[in-house]
Amino acid sequence: MNGFVAEYLEHIIPVSFVLRIGDEEQRIGKENPRFTVDLKKNLNKKEMLTSTSLSLGEAYMRGDLEVDHDLYEVLNCFMGEMDKFKIDKLALKGLLNTSRSKKNQEKEVRSHYDIGNDFYRLWLDETMSYSCGYFKEETDSLYQAQVNKVDHILDKLSLAPGMSLLDIGCGWGFLLKRAAKEYGVHGTGITLSEEQYQKFRQEIEDEGLDDLLEVRRMDYRELKKSGMKFDRIVSVGMIEHVGRGNYEEFMENIDAVLKCKGLCLLHFISALEEHEGDAWIKKYIFPGGVIPSLREIIHILPEHHFYTLDVESLRRHYNKTLLFWRENFNRCRTEIVEGKGEEFARMWELYLTSCAAAFQNGVVDIHQLLLSKGVNNELPLNRVV
Repeated sequence: MNGFVAEYLEHIIPVSFVLRIGDEEQRIGKENPRFTVDLKKNLNKKEMLTSTSLSLGEAYMRGDLEVDHDLYEVLNCFMGEMDKFKIDKLALKGLLNTSRSKKNQEKEVRSHYDIGNDFYRLWLDETMSYSCGYFKEETDSLYQAQVNKVDHILDKLSLAPGMSLLDIGCGWGFLLKRAAKEYGVHGTGITLSEEQYQKFRQEIEDEGLDDLLEVRRMDYRELKKSGMKFDRIVSVGMIEHVGRGNYEEFMENIDAVLKCKGLCLLHFISALEEHEGDAWIKKYIFPGGVIPSLREIIHILPEHHFYTLDVESLRRHYNKTLLFWRENFNRCRTEIVEGKGEEFARMWELYLTSCAAAFQNGVVDIHQLLLSKGVNNELPLNRVV
């Protein structure tokens, strides 16, 4: 039995468990074990000290690490201890701090979102919404929660027929389609994903929405030179791809195209404090992704005369959303393995499950910020609930 591995895992897992390495077993902790960690191959000490997250994550992907209980239950026991994980920032500098150039960020975004519409269609709901749902009732389905989320956003934006709405990072377009159909607004979506662009463009044509909607393959940094102006702007799950150091430019571009008294809603995963991000997530799931802290974004707003009207946390809603996605994913896991391989399936299962546990433990949060450009006294007096 490797003493370092046992001691280190005991340090980061605050409950009792059994550690099995090959034919040897060791009970860790004084209480009844909650689960067993089964290592087919021992963990490498150097790799563990370089990045705990990468070492454990890659071992799970390869099948060298297994647990005998539900993965979410196990991860939920120690995701709140991530501040104890080791990370050598110097050794991982190239992974943690990638180029924020347009060319590289487009490549990073497409590496995730262009895996294939057929893949995402397997485990997302009918709206193809790849962001946090909003559960009004405990019994809400994933589909209903995603419709609730979009309606919650559109209600906050106080839309009226004929208004113009820009969606930065529009995904597959459900929000804009609903805004056009339910509110009669003119919408423009921008995305870097070719797969999302092609699907949304085809649906605009198929559903006869050409007079109300358009979608462009466009970087947000092109907005301020576009000459466009909008009454409302929304961005859902986009600022996480902007990168620390580009938040000012992101808000500058919003400022450039938002009309005076216009409203902007930012919906983004947030962190309590600023950090570089998780090495495993950055290597395998979201290259270049950075989660901003809430205070980082709010700090920028006065420079552009943005007034903060509302701040809402949806952290527990994202936990529930991710558990739905995981259930859907595992339901079609055989098909995913056949198409993309066992290691890919284990990687995505770990991604969805660890993120659910991270939201449950407050490692990450998600916020909606409603902003006005300048003072707007024409809005409803009471908060949208």
